Amino acid sequence: MPETKKDAIAMGMNQGGVHRIWWYVIALLVLVADQLTKTAVLNEFYLGQREVINSFFNLVYVRNYGAAFSFLSDAGGWQRWFFSILSSVVSAVIAVWIFRLPKAKWIESLALALILGGALGNLYDRVVLGYVVDFLDFHWSGWHFPAFNVADSGITIGAVLLILDMFSTHEDSKN
Repeated sequence: MPETKKDAIAMGMNQGGVHRIWWYVIALLVLVADQLTKTAVLNEFYLGQREVINSFFNLVYVRNYGAAFSFLSDAGGWQRWFFSILSSVVSAVIAVWIFRLPKAKWIESLALALILGGALGNLYDRVVLGYVVDFLDFHWSGWHFPAFNVADSGITIGAVLLILDMFSTHEDSKN
């Protein structure tokens, strides 16, 4: 057990802080699931290969050299390091943000954990591979949503949860 409040804070145990560990575990699970699925795609698919699953979903191996929806994917290479640095900074901010949240803010904590895991998954790809592996391809009537991955799913679900939490918190403060 920590001897002082400073020791407790350093161990993440202030104000019942042991619960914070679980948010980092969730982020780690998103990261691991993301990397396992990407490894499976890299081992089983060649670049551009498409496996039809049903009338609205395919698995496909594509490389994303940019950000969301391939933003800046043809920018000449500088974007790899720009997005890597940006993702590193954002991940560090989110890690501290989770640490500082009170236990009652569990929806916000969950949202941030999902975003953190997704950001780290895509960061790993950018640094190690030079691109992000995308493979989930949803389509309808000839229209394809841009391919994405488990990390992107974590980021998206986390962002939606943050927005929903913001509205519910706003409503709670009005009442």
